[in-house]
Amino acid sequence: MSLSIKTKILEWKRILQVAKKPAKDEYLSSTRICVIGITIIGVIGFAVFLGFAFLGL
Repeated sequence: MSLSIKTKILEWKRILQVAKKPAKDEYLSSTRICVIGITIIGVIGFAVFLGFAFLGL
């Protein structure tokens, strides 16, 4: 059991060594993409809601 925990810790350590903080433009691009995706999903959900409300279901 301790061998698997030790292995996991070494894997996490390697990931943290390779990982880097994103640049400002990368962060802004990711944020824009997420906001656009959430907005699209919200609009679709609202359209479905209005459709069902209009049909009286």
